[in-house]
Amino acid sequence: MKTQKQTQVRELISFIDNSPTAFHAVASTASMLEENGFVRLNEADEWALEAGKGYYVTRNQSAILAFRIPCNKADHFLISATHTDSPMFKLKSNAESLSCNEYVRLNTEVYGGTILSSWLDRPLSLAGRVILCENGNFSAKTVKIDRDLLLIPNVAIHLNRSVNAGYSYNPAVDMLPLFAQKGDAEISLKQILAAELQCDAEHIVGMDLYVVNRAKGSIWGASEEFFSAPRIDNLMCAFGTFKGFLTAKASQNAVTVCYSADNEETGSATKQGAGSVFLSDVLDRICEELEVDKRRMLSSSMMVSADNGHAKHPNHPELSDAQNSPMLNQGVVIKSNAAQKYTTDGMSAALFSEICRRAGVPVQYYANRSDMPGGSTLGSISNTLVPLCTVDIGMAQLAMHSAYETAGATDVDYLISAMTKFYSISLDSRADGIYRLNVQ
Repeated sequence: MKTQKQTQVRELISFIDNSPTAFHAVASTASMLEENGFVRLNEADEWALEAGKGYYVTRNQSAILAFRIPCNKADHFLISATHTDSPMFKLKSNAESLSCNEYVRLNTEVYGGTILSSWLDRPLSLAGRVILCENGNFSAKTVKIDRDLLLIPNVAIHLNRSVNAGYSYNPAVDMLPLFAQKGDAEISLKQILAAELQCDAEHIVGMDLYVVNRAKGSIWGASEEFFSAPRIDNLMCAFGTFKGFLTAKASQNAVTVCYSADNEETGSATKQGAGSVFLSDVLDRICEELEVDKRRMLSSSMMVSADNGHAKHPNHPELSDAQNSPMLNQGVVIKSNAAQKYTTDGMSAALFSEICRRAGVPVQYYANRSDMPGGSTLGSISNTLVPLCTVDIGMAQLAMHSAYETAGATDVDYLISAMTKFYSISLDSRADGIYRLNVQ
């Protein structure tokens, strides 16, 4: 008999398996929304929004934003922000290259800050989207080649004696995946894609394709307390925030928003990233439809920026801050940084801690060691365009940016419970630095 913990984490693993790229993550999320009655909107159309109804809109097929209109007059927003992309390898336009006059490799470049060695000697494939031109119409189709298609072979230790002594991998040399062997019955990448999409190869005029890890997610440990999968960063938070958003009862006065942007791993500065006006544009259109002042709405609003954080490593605890280093399966992580790489401040941390307390979810805190620079996420970036009270959270995980990452199975349920409670609050700003929090 499956426990609640096993059910939630298995659902997450299925979501990850169906979401090898940002394009697929958006499609998977859209399916969740439509199953719950949300109506798809198009940015190019006029919008007619109705009280009590849910809507969603996508941009570039790789960012998605869903929202619910309250039944009563809206006076604030409750927003979560995550991202759909993960570090991997992207194919270049002219990808196929011959090596040794015998092997066909694919020419790639690194997308984001991945751990290169974790991609070696494992079954890989391709996924993304392909651009078709048929009868003068250009359309983008998602594609996932669901078979072992590629592999990046290691060099034998006999030929590379320094491999266990800190070998430096060159992405232009060591990390090119093997695709085919030259022979009489050659088949091109475009032919494989055409067969997958059931179209003519000459209709393929463009592509955004990525090398993806074929490994399935796994629940493991003495008490099944851990799970591992590709792309836990940040599909765990993307899934958990949307589940909480869908589970929560409709708010009476808040416009609830669940947003997943693309390109966080490369800086967010794209039309579909957190540095774009996508979120701001949608909020503008909502406020215009509802005839409310966006600036007044934002003053009493709150955002949860959700992106996983580093757990204390069992083999290297010295790499973590002594007092601010979370563990797996011990709850939501509130992340802070003096340089505002994370947007958390004392007020937002206090508010979200209280929300978690009301949800029965334990809270942990994360900060980098003071002598080690850390990463950043989308909260502070999005706040430059949509200024509001924001907390950066995540769930603790190991091996972040590896091809295969690890997190705690119980933390999936903690995240969903915390976000469900977040979307049930009512927030009111009485003055600068004074908030009233009501939790249902």
